[in-house]
Amino acid sequence: MISDKGRQLLIEFGSNIRKLRLSKKLSYRQMSLLCDIDASNLKRIEKGNVNATILTLHELARALEVNVDVLLKYKPE
Repeated sequence: MISDKGRQLLIEFGSNIRKLRLSKKLSYRQMSLLCDIDASNLKRIEKGNVNATILTLHELARALEVNVDVLLKYKPE
């Protein structure tokens, strides 16, 4: 079970992924093809419903053309 604090962290992380994806003008479909992650899973990550693995982080970073640490650097809204 994920704590409230953990849940908020996942939501903030997902929001960061979404901002980065939109800054590249990528749709869910385009992004999913670039990172080989199903579009429905990508949506779940962006909504904070999935605790992504290290391998998933690597694929997201590769698709967004950023280092993995960029995915983890964000300011809570």
